[in-house]
Amino acid sequence: MLRIDGVNACYGESHILRDVTLEVPDRSVVCLMGRNGAGKTTLLKTVMGLLPATGGTIRIGDRDITRARPEDRARLGIGYVPQGREVFAQLTVEENLLLGLSAGASKNGGLPEEAFQLFPVLKNMLKRRGGDLSGGQQQQLAIARALVAHPKLLLLDEPTEGIQPSIIDEIEDAIIRIKGQVSILLVEQYLEFAWRLADDYYIMEKGAIVASGTTEELSKEIAHRHLAV
Repeated sequence: MLRIDGVNACYGESHILRDVTLEVPDRSVVCLMGRNGAGKTTLLKTVMGLLPATGGTIRIGDRDITRARPEDRARLGIGYVPQGREVFAQLTVEENLLLGLSAGASKNGGLPEEAFQLFPVLKNMLKRRGGDLSGGQQQQLAIARALVAHPKLLLLDEPTEGIQPSIIDEIEDAIIRIKGQVSILLVEQYLEFAWRLADDYYIMEKGAIVASGTTEELSKEIAHRHLAV
C-alpha cells in the first residue's frame, strides 16, 4: 500500500529525515517508534505532503506521489490524524466530520454510520463544538474525521498521548475493528498498545531507521533500548 524509499526531508537548514525506507503492506498495521525528536512526525507530514521530500520517493500502490499536493493525496485515499488531534475548536462535531468527508474522493451522501459504530459517544455530541470536548473525545473525533472519507491508508500520530486509559481501550478496539480494511501507519510511544496491534515495526533514531521486524523478530528489549530516555 505504502512504499517509502530513501526519503530525505529538511526543516530549513536542518536535515531531519535521512534516507528513510519503510513499507506498509496492504491492510496491515505498521508501527513507527522512537524517542521524541527522532523524526517520526516529520515522516508522517512528508507522506501527507505537508513537508516536501528533498530526496527519495513515496508511492501509494504503483503511483508515485512524491510531488503530489496534500489534497490530492487525501483524494487518493490517505487519511491523517495528527499529533495533538487538531480538531476545529469552533466547529461542531458534525462540521468537523463533514470536513473530513469532503477531503475524500467521494463527496456524496451523509456521514457514514460506521464512524458512530466505532465511537458511539460522537453521535450524541454532533451539535457540540469540538473545543468543548475532552481530550479523549477530541481524539476520537480526529480519528473518525479521517475515517469518514474511507481512506486506504491511515496515518495515526501518537493516538494515546495524554488520553485516559478507558478511551485508549476504545481507540484500541476501533483500530482492531478496522484492521484488515485499511492499512495503518501508527506512530506510538506506548509500547504495550503498539505490541497488541501492529504486524511490523520500525524504530527511528536521528531521522534514520535503525531497526525493523515483525513482532516475533523485534524483541521488546530491543524496542525498550531504543525508546529509553
